[in-house]
This record gives sequence, C-alpha cells and structure tokens, in this order.
Amino acid sequence: MNTPSKLLPLAGIVLLGACATVPTGPSVMVLPGSHKSFDEFQADGAACQQYAQSSVGGPGAGQAAADSVASSAVAGTLLGAAAGAAIGAASGNAGHGAAIGAGTGLLVGSAAGSNAAGYSYYSVQRRYDNAYVQCMYAKGNQVPVRGRYYRDYRDAPPGYGPPPRAYPPAG
Repeated sequence: MNTPSKLLPLAGIVLLGACATVPTGPSVMVLPGSHKSFDEFQADGAACQQYAQSSVGGPGAGQAAADSVASSAVAGTLLGAAAGAAIGAASGNAGHGAAIGAGTGLLVGSAAGSNAAGYSYYSVQRRYDNAYVQCMYAKGNQVPVRGRYYRDYRDAPPGYGPPPRAYPPAG
C-alpha cells in the first residue's frame, strides 16, 4: 500500500474535525437601551461576548468537539476493519474484507462524529446566546422577543383562549 492511500483516511478525519467550531459571536439581536450611546452599546457588546465565550468553555470547547469527531472516525474505522476481517475470514479473503470494512467504518464513524459535532455546536451556540443576552439585558440593553399570534383559540396553548365568563349563560 503506497503512502498517499495510507494518508487518505487521516485527511478525511482532519477535514471532518475542522467542521467543529466554537461560536465567534451571538446569533441573537440585542438593541441599545434608550439611554445609551452607540459607543456604550458596543462596549457592552464586547464585554458580554467575552463573558459568553468564557461561559461556554472558551476556545478549548472547539478542540474538544474536533477531538470527538476524530475519535468517532477512528473508532468506526477500527470496528469496521475488525468486522470486515471477520466476515472476510469466513469467505477466505480476510485482507479485502478488512479493507472494505475499514473504509465503511471510516464513512459511518465520520458521519456519526459529524452529526454529534453539529449537535454539539448547536448546543454551545444556544448556551453562548443565553449568556450574551443575559449579560446585555443586565447592562440595560433591550432584547426583542418574538410574539405569538393565534387566530383560532383551538390551536392556542392552554391559557390563550377567550376570557372566562363571569356569569352563567342565560338559558
């Protein structure tokens, strides 16, 4: 087996590991308070971004996610190679079975690791946004919220129906 084909699985692991990152900024909107200048708002934003970054674990969280992706790919490759060798041995061709199993395991393990990294990124981004919004709100800035409008009370959650009657209906 030549050197480029030995490095191909490692290149796949590195590329998939690069997909896992830590948030670099908020994904929510915050507006300056009515009594604040834009410069004060920017200073608050910088301080709150630093606070949010430290609350999610800082840059080390991204390395942990990348390590998780790489370890999933390696584990999948090893399990696939073992399963392929076992199946190949039964048919009398353990070497080819191990190679096919390793390739399949790398793909499946990498996909599982990538999926886990995506969920991890989403979770870290939510925690980052929550910390950022709390900090900005505590400093007197405005946080817009999305309201809900229900046309039909039958589709509304409990408590959003018509007001209860104060008297029994005539009848």
